[in-house]
Amino acid sequence: MARRPITPFAALPVAPPSDPPTDTPAEATTPTTLLPHGIAPDNLAALPRGCGVYVFRGEGALPLYIGKSVDLRARVLSHLRSPDEAAMLAQSRRVDTYRTAGEIGALLLEAQWVKQHMPLYNIRLRRSRSLVAWRLSPDGGHAGQPPQLVDSTQHDFAHTSDLYGLYASRRAAQEDLRTLAAEHRLCLVALGLEKPLRRGCFGRQLRQCDGVCTGDEPTAAHHARLFSALLAQQVQRWPYPGAVDIIERDGDWVQAHRVHNWCYLGSHTRQGQPPDAALAAAAPAHTEAAHAHAHAHAHASASAATAASATSARFDLDTYKILVKPLISGSADVQALG
Repeated sequence: MARRPITPFAALPVAPPSDPPTDTPAEATTPTTLLPHGIAPDNLAALPRGCGVYVFRGEGALPLYIGKSVDLRARVLSHLRSPDEAAMLAQSRRVDTYRTAGEIGALLLEAQWVKQHMPLYNIRLRRSRSLVAWRLSPDGGHAGQPPQLVDSTQHDFAHTSDLYGLYASRRAAQEDLRTLAAEHRLCLVALGLEKPLRRGCFGRQLRQCDGVCTGDEPTAAHHARLFSALLAQQVQRWPYPGAVDIIERDGDWVQAHRVHNWCYLGSHTRQGQPPDAALAAAAPAHTEAAHAHAHAHAHASASAATAASATSARFDLDTYKILVKPLISGSADVQALG
């Protein structure tokens, strides 16, 4: 069976590996402490220093491991010194690298590729079929409404208000709410996690509940404490009317990462080239082809992705975790589209 390489998102500019710095000692280029592996010395010598994504490959078509780093060379060599990764290294035959202009782009690309290609040794960032979250109405205190568990297959989490916590299962959500109840003296009956008893909830009998279930605490007061306990886990709605470009720079290279509804659509070059683009002749054949294809179709693919986003871009947990802080805080360079 022919070996099938990973093909990057069509709009992603893929840079070839750079030459090792000329002032790097020989022993640092090929460390004597590396564990046994099948990766060619020239492959390791060509690892770049910049930010991006790296892919460990074996004999088969599927990648063994996909990761990201702000220093690709240092990160890959650290894998080759880790005894815990001996099994993966024994199967490794080469490492491919793909440059990005900054860390946000590397994080987004890593999360996307792990979901698409399901590498054997990646545990994190695997695709979840659905998520659940608690929905709590801020004005539900007087009515005594318990939090409602909602599913991402039935609600658009990118545009649903009053969501708290993001969980892979109903059980995980309930366990977390029980933990919060113990920390904040909340009533499990009022939370909908226990059936009511004549003498109140079980926690009330142990003096671990302030007594909303027995009428000793106002319903609104209990709801306010629940709201306060969940506030740190509030899910932010998508803060823009449509898709946006997140801009990152590496010297003269300007790269834009397109995102909509907390979903990564792809990346394209606004101007310039990656710092090591002049070394394309040294790139492996499939990487060089992907690099040329990316530049030829960057703007067309980005436009197509934006159009498709109106119907296909949905909430993605990993993209949300990567982007929520820089977008909500305003620390990222964001340009709205349209």
